[in-house]
Amino acid sequence: MNSSILLATDANNPQVVGAYNFAATAEEKGKQLPKPSGYRILCAIPEAESEFEDSEVGLIKDDETMRNEEALTTVLFVVDMGPDCYQDPSKFPNGPWCKQGDFVLVRPHSGSRLVIHGREFRIINDDTVEAVVDDPRGIKRK
Repeated sequence: MNSSILLATDANNPQVVGAYNFAATAEEKGKQLPKPSGYRILCAIPEAESEFEDSEVGLIKDDETMRNEEALTTVLFVVDMGPDCYQDPSKFPNGPWCKQGDFVLVRPHSGSRLVIHGREFRIINDDTVEAVVDDPRGIKRK
């Protein structure tokens, strides 16, 4: 079995544009994140708390509850931005709404969901950012 997959864009003219190495270290895998195109933003989902905060005895959330919280989260971390993000001056007259490294608020279920190396990410459009927050702890969906 091959330990990597070569990625090409055209079967008739197979020029290698990238590779995925299954035997990569965690650091190397982190560098294999997709690069968003156009006006899209790659966001990571912050890890949900594994215990219910109102529980006095440390009640642990089950796997389904954790999945639901991640799927319905409204807080995302901006990992990378496509080259066309916030470039339209008529749509964004005051400039970008966020930058790489920001925590942003979006609507639940926003964007395309994908799992990379066991972590959930989303690719959202630049105009779906509703706010930037300094500290996302304590922000909950109602």
